[in-house]
Amino acid sequence: MTNTGFRKVLRRREFTVLGLIVLLVVLFSLTTERFMSVSNLSNLLLQLAGTAISAIGMTMVIITGGIDVSVGSTLGMASVVAGKLLVGGYSPFLVLLSALGTGLVIGLFNGTLIAFGNVPPIIVTLGMMSILRSLMYQLLGGRWISGIPPAIRVIGLGKWLGVPISMWITVVLIAFFTYFLSSRPLGRAIYAVGNNPEAARVSGIDLRRTTLFVYAVLGALAGFAGLVYVARTGIVQTNTGSGFELEVIAAVVLGGTSILGGRGTIIGSLLGAFLVGIIKNGMVLLNVPALSEGLVVGVLIILSVMIDVIRARGERS
Repeated sequence: MTNTGFRKVLRRREFTVLGLIVLLVVLFSLTTERFMSVSNLSNLLLQLAGTAISAIGMTMVIITGGIDVSVGSTLGMASVVAGKLLVGGYSPFLVLLSALGTGLVIGLFNGTLIAFGNVPPIIVTLGMMSILRSLMYQLLGGRWISGIPPAIRVIGLGKWLGVPISMWITVVLIAFFTYFLSSRPLGRAIYAVGNNPEAARVSGIDLRRTTLFVYAVLGALAGFAGLVYVARTGIVQTNTGSGFELEVIAAVVLGGTSILGGRGTIIGSLLGAFLVGIIKNGMVLLNVPALSEGLVVGVLIILSVMIDVIRARGERS
C-alpha cells in the first residue's frame, strides 16, 4: 500500500472511533477498578448486543438518506408481544417468529408510507413512535411482565467460549449484512439511492423497493433485539426501549455513516455502538448521574453531524 493510500485508510472514521475506544478503555481502567473486571466486560457485551443488532438496520436506513426514530418503540412493542407469549407458555420458536414479525410489520408500515406515500421519514417514524408507546401502555395496563421462562433467557444471558450468545448472533448478523451491502446488487443500490436518488432511478434502481426494504430490515432486527432484551432482563415495562433510538442513531453516526446519506459501514456502526456503550458503562461506574447519559449521547450526535456536514461541504468545494 502506498503512503497516500495508507493515509486515506487512517483517515477513515472507523480508525478515529477505534482510537477513541482505546483511549476510553485506558481512561476508565485507570479511574475505576471494576471496568476491566470479567463481570463488567461481560455485562457490557450483553447490553451492547441489542444496540448493535438494531444499528445494522439503522445503518442501511441512514445510508439511503432516511431516519427511523421509532426503533426504540419497535423494540418495546416486540418485547411486549414476546413477553406475553412467553408468560403464556408458547414455544420459544413461535415467540421468535412473533418478535421478528412484529418488528417487520412495523418496518413495512413505515417503509410503505415513506416510499409510496412520499411522507418524510421523520414524520412517519415520530408518529409511529407515539402510536406504539400508546399501544404498549394499553397492552400492559401500566403494569409490567415478569416471570420469563429460563429456557429463552439463554439467548440473553447464556455464553459460549466466555462470550455472550447474543454477541455471537450479533457477529453473524454483522458479517452477513456487511457482505450484503458490499457484494449484492441490492446492497450497492442502497448506497446509490443515498448518493443520488435521481441518478439511481435513471440507472434502473427501484427507489421505492429499496426504501421499503431497508425499513423492513430495520423493523425485523429491532424486533429481534426486543426478544434479546426480554431474554436478558426478564421483564417488560411500558418504558422498555425508551431512549433506545438515540443510542442506535448515535452509534451509527459516530461510526461514520453520513446523516446526509450515501456513506457508511456496518463495522463502523459496531464500533460506534461500542463507543457509546463504553461511555455509558464508565459513567455508571464513576457514579455519574443517569440523566447525564442522555446529555452526553446528544452532544455526541450533534458533534458527529456537524463533522459530517463540514466534511460534505469540503468535498463539494
